[in-house]
Amino acid sequence: MAGVGPHPAVADVRRAVREALADIGEGRLVLAACSGGADSLALAAALGFVAPRRGLRAGLLSVDHGLQPGSAARATEVAALAPALGLGFGEVLTVTVGTAGGPEAAARDARYQALAAAADRLGADAVLLGHTRDDQAETVLLGLARGSGLRSLSGMAPAAGRYRRPLLDLPRNVTVAACRALELAFWDDPHNADPRYTRVRVRSRVLPVLEQELGPGVAEALARTSKLARDDADALDEWAGTVFRDCALSDTGGQVTLAVQGLERAPGAVRRRVLRRAAIAAGAPSGALSAAHVLAVERLITHWHGQKALDLPGGLAAVRRYGTLILAISPIA
Repeated sequence: MAGVGPHPAVADVRRAVREALADIGEGRLVLAACSGGADSLALAAALGFVAPRRGLRAGLLSVDHGLQPGSAARATEVAALAPALGLGFGEVLTVTVGTAGGPEAAARDARYQALAAAADRLGADAVLLGHTRDDQAETVLLGLARGSGLRSLSGMAPAAGRYRRPLLDLPRNVTVAACRALELAFWDDPHNADPRYTRVRVRSRVLPVLEQELGPGVAEALARTSKLARDDADALDEWAGTVFRDCALSDTGGQVTLAVQGLERAPGAVRRRVLRRAAIAAGAPSGALSAAHVLAVERLITHWHGQKALDLPGGLAAVRRYGTLILAISPIA
């Protein structure tokens, strides 16, 4: 029938992708990371529709983590879908998953490293990821359970560097409906139902109980909370940047010196951000620098009684001397 548009779910996904690519110039390359699941397959199909209408080049990347029998064949099959989806090419990225941080974190690290390397090699402006509103809700809930700070509760960013997540405002059932409307056979990863993984337990057990006991809309509310938390975290980070610049007496490789007086005047949430930034600038590995470390350094400001130097990750030390806070690779001269 003339005038009949695409299925509403297909239209929603296409609109989300189109909006995510609004700032990318004609002729540039955009890549879709696709596992063959409903979320990433709907995303790749939408990119294949939107890209040529925006004058963009587009391709598909499928990562083989090597964690399941037949994973290489699966990744090859997904990459081969590229022409049918309207994408210029498909490529398989084979990775070796380590053990650091547990299986979920190790697989994620390997995947992002491979995607970044491919984007660099191919000269891509953006890599699209298929995370949905449900994924965002799970991320926020995990952050709450771990007692994480505001930045963690803000969840996944819609855009972070070259990575873009067009589907964060759409629920997972929309991507499933889009695939069915387009007659795309999507793959259900067995790992997505394996209760050994924390996120799977949140998805299959915790969120359903919350929906049952509190009523529908919990996932949407958690995703909305992430947006509010992100706005607050961004504002606090900007404030902390100003305080850091005002308090920094020196900032050289291996040592940062801050004026205590300025840190004393700052609100705690801002001061702790400044201290974390200073420690990382001085050489502390960000992944190893915990909230407990930052709180210990803060006590040199708020509860000063002549303490000795504190040891921090990366061979760093923090010490207060003559109205300054020094963070440097130990021993501090």
